Amino acid sequence: MVRPVRVLLFATARTAVGRSEMEWNVPSGGVTARALANELAAAYPALAPTLRVSRWVRNGRYVDRPSERVRPGDEFAIHPPYGGG
Repeated sequence: MVRPVRVLLFATARTAVGRSEMEWNVPSGGVTARALANELAAAYPALAPTLRVSRWVRNGRYVDRPSERVRPGDEFAIHPPYGGG
């Protein structure tokens, strides 16, 4: 059974995908953060370069290990490097 993860996209990630959030279906046991990022990159090739340099946040906490599991009902945010001043 697959259920969604809420994916939030900021800055250049939002521009690459064309929206600020979406739902992405994952198996009930979840997937690793790296696998989820790879799936998103495959579906949105323009997002791939941004994913390589972005920080990922799961449920309000930075993902420290790409092997961390993202499960249905989680929120997964992609935070590219921010610039400006």
